[in-house]
Order: sequence, then C-alpha cells, then structure tokens
Amino acid sequence: MNMTAIAIVAIVCWAIVELVNGTRGKKQGKKDEQKNSDLQQQIVTLKERIETLEKIVTDEKYDLNRQFDDLKKERVA
Repeated sequence: MNMTAIAIVAIVCWAIVELVNGTRGKKQGKKDEQKNSDLQQQIVTLKERIETLEKIVTDEKYDLNRQFDDLKKERVA
C-alpha cells in the first residue's frame, strides 16, 4: 500500500468517527439543555418558597405567637 492510500483510509476513518460522535453530542446537548431548564425552574420555585418563609419568620405576629407558645409550654411543665 502506498502512503496516499493510507492517508485516504485514515481520513475516511476519522470522518466516520466524527460523524458518529457528532450526533451523540447533539443528543447530549439537548438533554443538558432540558436538565438546565428544569434546574432553573426548581431554583425559581425554591427562591419563592424562601421569600415566603422569610416573610413569615420576620412577621411581628409570628414572633408574638411563638412567645405565647413558649409561655404555654412553661406553664404546662
């Protein structure tokens, strides 16, 4: 076999490998985009829940109710 034939076979093999790996990469990219989208939605949901909890905990009525509950527990004990 001469060097030209070896080079052509090597280039063809390289092209086939790139084509096969290229389609896998595109599929993986779509899966990654979906995962990122899902994770971003979860982050938004968690931020909303944290904001709600912060509002509850920093509310003056919450603190007052907690103090009443503590007093009731002390009274029972």
